[in-house]
Amino acid sequence: MDVSLESALAAAAGTTDQPGSIAGRPMAEWNAAYTRVENYFRALRVKNRMLTGRLVMDVLGRAVRRAPQEPDRTATELAAEEMDHVITEWFGQVLEHPPTATDQILSTRGRLALLLADMPGRWQDQLLRPGPWPEEFAPAMRDAYLRAGPDFQLARMEPRQLDLGAIEKITQISRLPYFKMVAVWAAFVLLLAFVFLITH
Repeated sequence: MDVSLESALAAAAGTTDQPGSIAGRPMAEWNAAYTRVENYFRALRVKNRMLTGRLVMDVLGRAVRRAPQEPDRTATELAAEEMDHVITEWFGQVLEHPPTATDQILSTRGRLALLLADMPGRWQDQLLRPGPWPEEFAPAMRDAYLRAGPDFQLARMEPRQLDLGAIEKITQISRLPYFKMVAVWAAFVLLLAFVFLITH
């Protein structure tokens, strides 16, 4: 038996709102949030539609529970934050790297590790599932996480003098050759002028 989005979210909220509304927001907002979260799972290459639907409803359920305390936030904003929170927590468990409030790299490198370990192809059903996981899964993810890239570090750039190459060398040459060249051309012009005056 199919369960509608409205009844599933209403059950998650534990409230009975007016028809067409959940947690004080219209169903159109929740449909937009559903699409956003579903697209996120597609970006992670989750192809199993039943699994995707269950994961999306879990995330939206968390957003629905938060919605009454944050009336100024849209359903899509709440769902996106919950999605990032859920996936980052799960990466922290699998990778044995607890997330911190300032840790933005765990989520990024964790998603890259998913793809490097071919998690969507080999262990798709383990996504967001608590442990214990299959024997090869967690080590493969941790190895991929280490290969995902080094930690970012702040670097200091010291100012250096610009190397202008040949232009710099030309400008540093003595001005004497230029003076000689100008003098030769001036003498040549005077000679032509003198010849012109004599012949005319």
